Amino acid sequence: MVSTKAVLCIFIFAIWVSFARASDLAIEFTEQEKAYLQNAAPVKMCVDPDWIPFERINEQGQHEGIAADLVQLVAQRTGLKIELYPVKTWDESLAASKSKLCHIMSFINQTPARDEWLIYTEPTFYDPNIIVTREEHPFVADLRALQGESVAIPRGTMIEERIRRDYPNLEVVLADSESAASLLVSERKADIMIRSLIVAAYAIKKEGLFNLKIAGQIPEYTNQLRIGVLKDEKILHDILDKGVKTITPQEREAISNKHVLVIAQKGIDYSLVWKILAVLALVLLVSAYWIRKLNVLNKELKRLSITDKLTGVFNRVKFDDVLETEIQRSLRFRQPFGIIMLDIDYFKQVNDLHGHQAGDMVLTEMARLLQAHTRETDILGRWGGEEFMIICPQTDINGVLSLAKNLCRIIEGHTFPIVQQKTASFGVTAYQPGDQTGNLIARADAALYAAKHDGRNQVKVWPIHEE
Repeated sequence: MVSTKAVLCIFIFAIWVSFARASDLAIEFTEQEKAYLQNAAPVKMCVDPDWIPFERINEQGQHEGIAADLVQLVAQRTGLKIELYPVKTWDESLAASKSKLCHIMSFINQTPARDEWLIYTEPTFYDPNIIVTREEHPFVADLRALQGESVAIPRGTMIEERIRRDYPNLEVVLADSESAASLLVSERKADIMIRSLIVAAYAIKKEGLFNLKIAGQIPEYTNQLRIGVLKDEKILHDILDKGVKTITPQEREAISNKHVLVIAQKGIDYSLVWKILAVLALVLLVSAYWIRKLNVLNKELKRLSITDKLTGVFNRVKFDDVLETEIQRSLRFRQPFGIIMLDIDYFKQVNDLHGHQAGDMVLTEMARLLQAHTRETDILGRWGGEEFMIICPQTDINGVLSLAKNLCRIIEGHTFPIVQQKTASFGVTAYQPGDQTGNLIARADAALYAAKHDGRNQVKVWPIHEE
């Protein structure tokens, strides 16, 4: 049994941790910022009134959702008083912000159009954008391949700006809201839509649109949601930015989970709560065992979520995260790094001549071979199909090129199961200041294409030059 003394010690420790945490979050304001806070009128905030579960204005005229909780957390830590500016549509919210009827926008992606009147805090939340289609639509590996298809997008969004710029092959169909865009796809009035993963999961479940599916992702379109501040409110921006920087990943996750759980379960079984309370003593006795068991299961679930099931290396989702982390590290510490993209030559012939099981064996052996001949610091992932990617931290372009050439020779001389000999083509590039994930991937892909075009079983660097 747990003694009273032990429980008391745990309680005192929890209080001490809470005070220590509060001390860690203390924000140091400049004298100018302190004066602003002392004399500031309430800050007016524009929001998206219909962007569940991120945010909405409910029937009582209150701001609620993930964005609302994050903004309130910032307000509490900075001492700002933030008041909602009521609107009925997203277009109305944008117009109010442009007209300076509100000082801030709660949850917004930075875009060139919005840069005309807004400055931004650090991101308060990250969420990937995905491609949603009807069930019968094939997987979308590249939006550029969708000639003549239509994409439903809520008007006035970051996605509208970027799709019009990056994918002129798509016909844009504007909708008044996220829900309206979903219906356009569901009712075959548009072929695809691009939207936040969290919002898509919510809409498909809540609106019963079970003829829709996730058919691809666009890593370079990941939402980096920030608080937008009017350009002439520089001091307010600096105060808010300091508040945003106190938010921890654990707090973001807890707030997100709170609203995702609301989606999945509408009510609480209070009879179950009373039963749990009635057997609390028994739970205390066995909790240590179950916590230990759950930790093991959670570690396994985490491993499965970030690894490719066939090869055991990182999957594309995890690889995207690692690549973004490496970009941020390079920005902060000015350390070089590069990436290698490789594709098994004539892999389709393996499946056609020997069957998909033989193809799986070749992929598994290729992953093992690459792991065995890369450094412990290198990060290997399966990019998709027969393509692999390698991140080479703290390595300049010459080092990355040397590794790629060595791997090319090793693969050429290796004996694979069933097919005996296989080769691979390599595209190499290095991080350059200002690069985003999409820039790096595009350059590596272009170099790989050049290697394929020039005869395969070779290494090309972008910018292309002869090796």
